[in-house]
Amino acid sequence: MQNISGGWELQLSFAEPGLYFYWFRIGGRRAALGEDRNAEFSDSASAYQILVYRECFATPAWFKGGIMYQIFPDRFFKSGETLAEKGKWLHKDWHETPEFRPNEKGKILNNDFFGGNFRGILKKLDYLQSLHVTVIYLNPIFRAFSNHRYDTGDYMQLDPMLGSEEDFSALVSECGKRGIRLILDGVFNHTGDDSRYFNKYGTYDEIGAYQSKDSKYYSWYNFRHFPDKYDSWWGIDVLPAVNENCPSYIDFITGENGVLRRWMKYPLGGFRLDVADELPDEFVAKIRSAVKSANGDAVVIGEVWEDASNKIAYSTRRKYFQGEELDSVMNYPLKDAIINFVVSGNTSLLRRTVGMLLDHYPKCVLDSLMNILGTHDTVRVLTALGGVCAYNKEEMAVLKLSAEQRAVATERLKIAAILLYTFFGVPCIYYGDEIGMEGYSDPFCRKPFAWDLIDEDILSHYRWLGELRSRYTAFRDGDYRELYHDDNCIVFERRKGKEAAITVANLGNNKYTLRFNGVLYNQLSGERCVDRVDIEPHHIAVYGNISII
Repeated sequence: MQNISGGWELQLSFAEPGLYFYWFRIGGRRAALGEDRNAEFSDSASAYQILVYRECFATPAWFKGGIMYQIFPDRFFKSGETLAEKGKWLHKDWHETPEFRPNEKGKILNNDFFGGNFRGILKKLDYLQSLHVTVIYLNPIFRAFSNHRYDTGDYMQLDPMLGSEEDFSALVSECGKRGIRLILDGVFNHTGDDSRYFNKYGTYDEIGAYQSKDSKYYSWYNFRHFPDKYDSWWGIDVLPAVNENCPSYIDFITGENGVLRRWMKYPLGGFRLDVADELPDEFVAKIRSAVKSANGDAVVIGEVWEDASNKIAYSTRRKYFQGEELDSVMNYPLKDAIINFVVSGNTSLLRRTVGMLLDHYPKCVLDSLMNILGTHDTVRVLTALGGVCAYNKEEMAVLKLSAEQRAVATERLKIAAILLYTFFGVPCIYYGDEIGMEGYSDPFCRKPFAWDLIDEDILSHYRWLGELRSRYTAFRDGDYRELYHDDNCIVFERRKGKEAAITVANLGNNKYTLRFNGVLYNQLSGERCVDRVDIEPHHIAVYGNISII
């Protein structure tokens, strides 16, 4: 290594993309990655890693700096009449609790609906624009039996309970006029047992894999004992797992006349891939190729709950960011770290997580990360921040935060949202979080949007954050730099050229002074600060050199 000012340096070049691990040997001792991402002299310390990706790898510029909004289509807004299909039923009251009890056979059918639809989303685009939303991510919209629609029945049809293809086309068109793009949910790891392809109940007019070994779909599934024993997602028999290595299935999803190109004929923003870590790397690469060939500016986002740079799933190291796979992933590590910080007041996990992401992810991925505080698969963030545990579904159905607990959770949510909006990546609002909806795990996190119970205080906070992001290009792809930290306080800067925004989150009892040269504005109050800012205990703020007040 070459001795340079302040340390040593070694330059390497790699002929191929890949994930490489290394450590240092200094004075005969191994120096590697410590728990707090500092160098540690220990034979048990983890190795550092370098992710080498293709030089041409880039992520869509339009996506960066925006704001996502996730919609569970049945539960957002209903416009017009919806008719329930056979085996399904509609709630009479929009405010009812989703059905959570099993039937007489012990199965939860998820066959209750509230009637949310495409026309309902179309009617609420003004509302979404008030939040400065640039991307709408829709949970599955293809024909299916259940209300969540992760049990796809027909990839080539929209679910008629959501509306017609004309309704969908009108939604896409109007979103485009407003600078909003739609991202669809691609569920390609499994189908429904009540699908055109499996057809366990004879619903469809084709011979499905369950019905005959002569079905053209038979090779799509793995039967252990035909027809009743087959591989399924996490052992749930209504979700038969697909053999993603089957050539005819791959062509059906990614081919010239396949599912992806069929829907990408609309000017969509891209796809989010459900359980991406259960899809073979080669299949993910083909999905990316199909999406990008239809629209080179589309984004492909994967559902990965851990560090996606070195993810091991089913004993295989996955490749996601080497230039031919994903553009982005759902940022569950940051979600957990932000919630941990605002509840505990300790910066340790947050700093370790941010450091990991900075070290492991390409810059273009960092700027495109789908940052979340909650999704359809998690407890609502306000409930999580309230700290009140429920131990069974019956409790979850009725338990709510008290006024005092809700006040505490609301202040924590405001802090969490500021961090979400000012870190690198793209913040994603799970529908209803911005109005203070509560809810434990599925299905209680999937209640209908409470349009007549809006918490205006929380909503105005999210609108301010939307305005903040829309004014600062530093939040699009600016550099991130930590300026200060201790156990209870973190201060970081986002900077692009002469534009700078500084986030201060002090959850401890100490006072600090932030010194600088020039003028900064408190982005919430508009206060003009010259050369210094006094940071009081339990203080959260964003300071920038542009006033948005």
